[in-house]
Amino acid sequence: MLKIIKIGGGIIDDEQELEQFLHTFTEIKGPKILVHGGGKGASKMLNQLNIEPKMVEGRRITDQSTLNVVTGLYAGNLNKSIVSKLQEFGCNALGLSGADGNAIKGSKRPVKKIDYGFVGDLNDESVNKELFQLLINNNMTPVVCAITHDGKGQLLNTNADTIASTLAVAMSKQNEVELNFCFDKIGVLRDVNDDSTLIPKINETLYLQLKEEGVIFEGMIPKLDNSFKVINAGVKNVCLVHARNINSEIKTILC
Repeated sequence: MLKIIKIGGGIIDDEQELEQFLHTFTEIKGPKILVHGGGKGASKMLNQLNIEPKMVEGRRITDQSTLNVVTGLYAGNLNKSIVSKLQEFGCNALGLSGADGNAIKGSKRPVKKIDYGFVGDLNDESVNKELFQLLINNNMTPVVCAITHDGKGQLLNTNADTIASTLAVAMSKQNEVELNFCFDKIGVLRDVNDDSTLIPKINETLYLQLKEEGVIFEGMIPKLDNSFKVINAGVKNVCLVHARNINSEIKTILC
């Protein structure tokens, strides 16, 4: 089974957590792909350069100056730091932006009520499946950052969750795929403050029931809605898991 694992800011912003995760990630047997977001580093760097970070509804507005900074961080320092650490732990990793090897091609988000700037949207044809298949067939571990391109020389800041989901669906055409989203809980909990209430497995019927009961609410709804879309598109299952447990059975499996 091909495992695609996405990590975000909660891990990336904590050096110790990131190192622990990468060590555990190395121990995962079989083919795997790591997708990473950018954490708070971009906003910190923008502030240092006197460029005001702009966010609307939790989404970054990416003008040219912001794009230059996030590209340097996501595709440069952060991506290569992760790759070098994986090499130290014995995992032969290769860092990629979407432009490298034409790995992931997007399109600039159309301007509607909000102009998000140089932000990329993906579709079913975005992923260069042949490239990723070649890499994993040759025991390489792709490490994909949150930068794609439009095929016309323009880089695009692209949501890492979207990249991971699109990649999982694309690779499921030739592989049995498990998509893992690492976040700050051990999985879906009946009581968000009590880890002993972990729900180990949820199908779509149970999900709708839990949503109706108010057990699943607010920010978890779009996350699970998206997860079931991915499953219905061919991915075997989606796991919501804490980074520390990525190689254990402590998680919620959506199937």
